[in-house]
Amino acid sequence: MRTATRWALVALVLVVAGVVALWPRSDDRASPGPAAVERPTQDLGAARGLAALRPCPRGGPDGPAPLRGVTATCLGDGASIDVATTVAGGPALINFWATWCQPCQEELRVLDGYAQEPGAVPVIPVQVLSGESDGLELLTKLGVHLPSLYDGSDALRKVLKAPPNLPASFVVQANGSVIQVTSPLTFSTPDQVREAVE
Repeated sequence: MRTATRWALVALVLVVAGVVALWPRSDDRASPGPAAVERPTQDLGAARGLAALRPCPRGGPDGPAPLRGVTATCLGDGASIDVATTVAGGPALINFWATWCQPCQEELRVLDGYAQEPGAVPVIPVQVLSGESDGLELLTKLGVHLPSLYDGSDALRKVLKAPPNLPASFVVQANGSVIQVTSPLTFSTPDQVREAVE
């Protein structure tokens, strides 16, 4: 076989392979869309058991007007919950955190310590911008058992117009108003938390 004939055969094979690769398929398999590339839903029961989080508070039907209708997942049991009911009656502290945020990890320990003191107002950590299973794993590792929410859609942060930097904390007053804590930006002692919520 001459060299020109060999190259012609190689070119023909490449053309046929290209046509086969691009030919539309009509079989039952759907092309992978956004849902197909997401991680499969996990059974988080074991992770929830290890984390042993305290139950999410569920107050009266009302709560701060801006928070009504905003839902999040209770990390402790996986139930969908209206955020307004978790802080109904105020005062309460809402704290946004993510697993990759190093200052958040230290602050979560401080918040847990404060929440165990007599007379402490409810502290509601809200995990954002990170995976639910990762959050449960981190809380287990830190030994933090605060009742916590998971805001996968970031809806609560948007409603409160929270800054992009984490951690970020907000005090829900008894009258329903919500105020961002700006001093300090990150709690390092339970005394700082107490001063912010009073």
